[in-house]
Formats: sequence, structure tokens, C-alpha cells
Amino acid sequence: MIGYRLACSKNNTFCLALLFLTALLHIDRTTTTTFAFATTPSSSSNSCIDNLPQTDCVSQSGVDGDAQSSTKKTSTSLNMSSTNSNESSTGGSSKKVGGGSSSPRPSDIGRLKELKKEEAELARKLASLRREKLSALRSRPLTIGVIGFGRFGQFIARTFSKHGRVVVTSRSDYTDIANGMGVTYVPLSDPAAFLNEGLDVIVVAVSILSFEKTVKDLAPHIQHYLEDNTDRGMLPGPLVVDVLSVKEHPRRVLLEQLPPECDILCTHPMFGPDSGKNGWHGLTFVYERTRIDGMLLDPAHERSFHQLTDADADSADEDAGSFVELGSGAVHDVHENSEAHVEGMDRMERFLSIWEEEGCRMVPMSCADHDEYAANSQFITHLMGRILGSQGLSKTPIDTKGFESVLKLIGNTMADSFDLFYGLYKYNKNSVETIRQLQSALSDVVVHLEEMEKQEQESK
Repeated sequence: MIGYRLACSKNNTFCLALLFLTALLHIDRTTTTTFAFATTPSSSSNSCIDNLPQTDCVSQSGVDGDAQSSTKKTSTSLNMSSTNSNESSTGGSSKKVGGGSSSPRPSDIGRLKELKKEEAELARKLASLRREKLSALRSRPLTIGVIGFGRFGQFIARTFSKHGRVVVTSRSDYTDIANGMGVTYVPLSDPAAFLNEGLDVIVVAVSILSFEKTVKDLAPHIQHYLEDNTDRGMLPGPLVVDVLSVKEHPRRVLLEQLPPECDILCTHPMFGPDSGKNGWHGLTFVYERTRIDGMLLDPAHERSFHQLTDADADSADEDAGSFVELGSGAVHDVHENSEAHVEGMDRMERFLSIWEEEGCRMVPMSCADHDEYAANSQFITHLMGRILGSQGLSKTPIDTKGFESVLKLIGNTMADSFDLFYGLYKYNKNSVETIRQLQSALSDVVVHLEEMEKQEQESK
């Protein structure tokens, strides 16, 4: 300040310049009150800056008047700069001086960084939760029995063995294959020994045509097993699962033949040993929770009942943790007082989690809906493959890509047994309508060709 006074005492114009430069140097560090010493006039009509001697001041009508006008403008400019600076730091809008285009706000950039950090943290938490869930599943491994140790039975048993103890049974002796896979083999001729392995889950992996007889033969042995183990503090009965390509048929058989103490889960893995040879990731797994603790579940509410599926999670939040009883429409909570209900829920959840952890796309669906869809997708695929295959089509030197696809379809469908094809037809009531529609469509195409040919001949 002493230097400023000396300069001002000699030259008022120089004094104003120094004050203006000082204001610019302080613009980002001080507020307008900091510059009050330079901008506030005294009460005298011939005021001087910072009480300098009166003889060093010019008259009010001269330079001093211009100085006051200049300093007022400076104060206003400083006020605006300070305000804009504060707004920018608190998320307010910021524009370039002179009306230039707006630039990204620092607050937006900072918020984006925060969101990315939160996203990364959530990803870490999700990974941690999945590891914890896997640990929980492996700490309480299921004992899974597989009836039917053919090609498909071996295919699923191999994966099940990674998640729990597996016991298999079949009419043929597969002891060597079972031992090589690390699973236990029990002959089908000794169902009591099979059940006495303490099975949590029984997967019936036989053909469609053999399914009903297999369940009928097994049901009395399950009943005896339950009666013999009433006082052992075990679950009332095992969870019985089917894996057939049709769904209403096995659902009816299981409900009619099994003791009411058995829980029921109807499933259809939409893949097999060929399509799933490199893993199950991304492959579709359809399921219907049919019965838990003697209670039939309404499949219309299946989506909100299974919390592991990724489909429609937002709309399911309100009903999550409850299910609806089929027929009565009564809503039941998953934590009801029945110990068998709670443990049955846990057991079914853990079994479904095996498919989920292997990467399957989990699709909850009623058995009725499944069969309607399957008739117009899976069955018609097999039907067309069989029809084309019966014509004896084979490779030619001029095959198009489309014809190569036809040959591939024939190869895939003809590789399956005719028993499977017949089962898809016999045990899905929608299949007959699919055949009728195909016949009608073929007739329509032939009629259209004949009409065009007739029109062409008449035009000559």
C-alpha cells in the first residue's frame, strides 16, 4: 500500500491503473469487499483515494469523476466475476464472457466419475455375492439321484457332480462309466438301495415313452421309504424332477402317481449332449414349480416367485417372496410356519441354482404354455426334418447355402430316435393341430402353383 500511495501522490492516472491491475490480480481470491478501499468514495465532494493529501487530488468535475465512474464499473465487474465463480463451484451454469457457447460443467464431470466409481463398486459387490452364494451351495451340497443313465443322463450327471453328490441308476450296468465320472451307480433292479442313498432330488431322465411306467414303478418304493423314515427328522419326501421335451404329460403323471409328500419340479433343458458339449452358458432352461409341501403352485405367478431369473425383475419386486396356490388363489409367504415348506423351498432353489450357475437362461413357464410353444417350434422342426429326410436328399455339386441348411436339419433330426419324435407327437396335444396346419399350408401352395400355371396357359 505504501508503494501505491507514493505512485498516486505523483500521478492520479497511474494510481488508477495500479488499482485496476490490483483488482485483476485478486479476482479469483477475494470478494468485492476486499477492494472497497479502492472503490468507495469519501463523503467529501473532492474525495481522495485512501485519504491522500487534498492537494494531490483533482477536482470532482475532472479526472476524479472519471475515476469514480471507472472504479464503480470495476466493482460491478468484480461482483459479477465473483458470483459466477461461486456459481460454477456449486453446480450453477457457467458461460464464456462475451456470450460464447456453454462448456461442460465441472460438476457434471465430477458426478460422472462418482457414478463410475459406484458402478465399479456394485460390480465388485455382485461378484462377491455370487462367490458367497456358490460357497453356500457347496457348503450344503445336494445328493442328486438320476434315473436313466443313458446319453442324456450321463450328460447332466457329469455337471451335477460338480455341485453335489450324484447317485445314478439304470437298467443297464454302467458301473465303469459311473466310477470314471466319480458318481455312484445302483442297479435299477434295487430301488430301495437307490432311495436309501439319502436323495434330496430325483431326476427322472428316461424317454417320453418310458416315463409313466418308470414313475409308476418307483412310486410305491418312495411310499415305503417315507414310512420307514418318518421319525428321522428328514424332509417328508424327495424333490422329483422331470426333464422331458413335453411338459403337461409328465406333470399329470407326477401329480397322479407320487405321494403328496414329494415336491415336484417340471423342467425342460432346451439342449442336449451335442448343443451343450462346450458348456451350458446361454442355453435355455424352462421350468415350472409345480408343488411344494403338498401345495400346488399357480404357474401364472411363477415369474415373481423365483428370484434367480433375470426376466422382468422390476415388475416382480412387489410379489417377490410369495406364491399363489393353484385353484384357491391364496397367497402364501415363503417363510410360512411349516418347516417342510421352508426346507422344500431351499432345496428347490439350490437345485435351480445349479442350472443358473452353469449359465443357463432361466425361463419360468407353465407346462401348458410350454407345449403350445413347443408344438410350433420343436415339433415342427422334427416334423420337417423327418419329411425331408424321407425323400432321401443328399449333397450335390451345386448345393446352395440354403440347401446345406436343409441337409443339416435332416441330419440333426434323424440323429434322434423315432421314439422321441413319436413322443413329441403323442404326448403333446398341440402336435396334431400343427400337422393339420402344415398339410393345409402345403395344399394352399400347390393350389397357388396350379392356378398360376392355368393362367399362363390361358394367356397363350
